Amino acid sequence: MDREFEVGAWLTPQHCTVDQLRAAWRAAEDAGADSLWLWDHFFPVTGDPDGVHFEGWTLLSALAVDTSRAAVGMLVTNASYRNPDLLADMARTVDHLSGGRAVLGMGAGWFERDCTEYGYPFPSGRERVRVLQGAVERVRDRLARLVPGPMGPLPLLLAGDGQQHLLRVVATHADLWNTMAWRFVESSQALDRWCEKVGRDPAEIRRTAFLVGEPDPAQVDELLAAGAQHLMLQLNAPYELAPLRGLIDRAGG
Repeated sequence: MDREFEVGAWLTPQHCTVDQLRAAWRAAEDAGADSLWLWDHFFPVTGDPDGVHFEGWTLLSALAVDTSRAAVGMLVTNASYRNPDLLADMARTVDHLSGGRAVLGMGAGWFERDCTEYGYPFPSGRERVRVLQGAVERVRDRLARLVPGPMGPLPLLLAGDGQQHLLRVVATHADLWNTMAWRFVESSQALDRWCEKVGRDPAEIRRTAFLVGEPDPAQVDELLAAGAQHLMLQLNAPYELAPLRGLIDRAGG
């Protein structure tokens, strides 16, 4: 039976052990998750700011070889501190490790500490969007020149909801788009308007959203009515999977 929508598990690599993470992404795939995600931060975003945390792209390589069916990706890579040509090579390699299941998630970044403590600049929001656009173009160019190229389609997911600038980049370049569930409806409508301006069919961009905490059935219904096609549920250690299983059941098992 086809699902009404796809379901992803977004596992935050903070306040945990690597063994907990590996057990969680295996269990989430076994539970029926369509996609598995990590994040691209260097420090915990919630809880103790100096607590345990692990780097995302190296973890993503392990996730790729520990699993066999679900799409895998970063939600999302910060374009401010990932060299675009190197990022393309990393993503291509993870795609081969996964057997062609990788999604390249990118965004403009927002967590200032990640940049400042690791020696990267943290410019204004508009400048970060400009950096993102340039990074996307360089990634596309490098992917076309890598030997071998990606094993699978390696779709590009762009995240964010800045209506003045960022959604224009999404409308121009993205295969998938992601934002927070509580900002999805208004932002999706804005994305449609940008697609019209840049001459892109809005149906070409797959709409995704992430939820935090126990999914609210009314909110899920609202997201689906507004065009959401893939919902990612954020899970923190110790990675209790009951909410994920409930969302999978809601999607049609």
